[in-house]
Amino acid sequence: MYFYKFFRNDIMLFTIIIPVYNRAKVVQQTLDTVVAQTHRPLQVVLVDNHSEDNTLDVLKQFKDKHDAPDFQVVVTQEEQRTAGAARNRGFDQATGQWVMFFDSDDQMEPTLVEEYARQVEKRQGQLDIISARAWLCFPDGTRREAPFFRRDMMAVQILHSQLATQRYAVRRDFFAETKRWDAELPVWNDWELGIRLLLKNPRLAWLNTEPLILINHNRADSITGTEFHTRAGLWECSLDLAEDAIRISKVKDQERYNRLIYYRRLVLAAHYEREGALKHARLQAKIAYKLLWYTYDNSLYWDSVVKPITQWLYRRIVKGKRGSARIARRLF
Repeated sequence: MYFYKFFRNDIMLFTIIIPVYNRAKVVQQTLDTVVAQTHRPLQVVLVDNHSEDNTLDVLKQFKDKHDAPDFQVVVTQEEQRTAGAARNRGFDQATGQWVMFFDSDDQMEPTLVEEYARQVEKRQGQLDIISARAWLCFPDGTRREAPFFRRDMMAVQILHSQLATQRYAVRRDFFAETKRWDAELPVWNDWELGIRLLLKNPRLAWLNTEPLILINHNRADSITGTEFHTRAGLWECSLDLAEDAIRISKVKDQERYNRLIYYRRLVLAAHYEREGALKHARLQAKIAYKLLWYTYDNSLYWDSVVKPITQWLYRRIVKGKRGSARIARRLF
């Protein structure tokens, strides 16, 4: 029965792409959760981003141990040391009808891929992207669920980044029609990519399950770091690219989405101020308020409603309070 199931043509092949850089001590935990997936067949593409430790040896050992007809393991390398470039290299090796990108220090529950496949079968393949719920796990051992919504997805992506790297599966042919990952963006690259994917008007579905993904949030050695001011200027590049993508698109509610990106720029300014980088905070706040003011044409509604609420939200973020994005989604 097992071999009959494996060689059936209608069994969906998923490819899981994992870029790895200097993760020799932690990547095995992630790989163990991949091996534990209940769905077969699987292809796993591991991309060493020219690590300086023995990560490549760990990946090769994993391939030697687990490579099988129904669990193909590919190990490759990418010289350009960015996550986007490594993910693109992995995508070049992908043969599955559906693709998942995952990070090398996070974990997936055993039924994650099976649930994705079940959703594809349920919709008879008429899907492009499936979004999943996730836990954010913090260094002190606490965790909370990442925001998850089924409506207003462009606004949700702009404010909450629901299509984060680990949180969706995408049909391979649909993804191939995009510009793929921006290999030059070191921060917020999954946020920017998610906006571009949604601008292509994908057929969306959501997993109606408990969170099946565990994201290790704010690791001290994460690729993007744990602070904003140390990479001032890079976040702004991602914001600029997202603004341009929406501006040249034909998407409905274009003005609203641009306002939400301007608000996200204001959120960045609030983080700068919270970290004591007042020069960066003042500059970005000035730009954000000017852009928002322009879209409202300096109207009474801006002066009496939007600006005061926006200023209040800014102060909330500086104080470290949560929930501002949910309010902003309704305000704009």
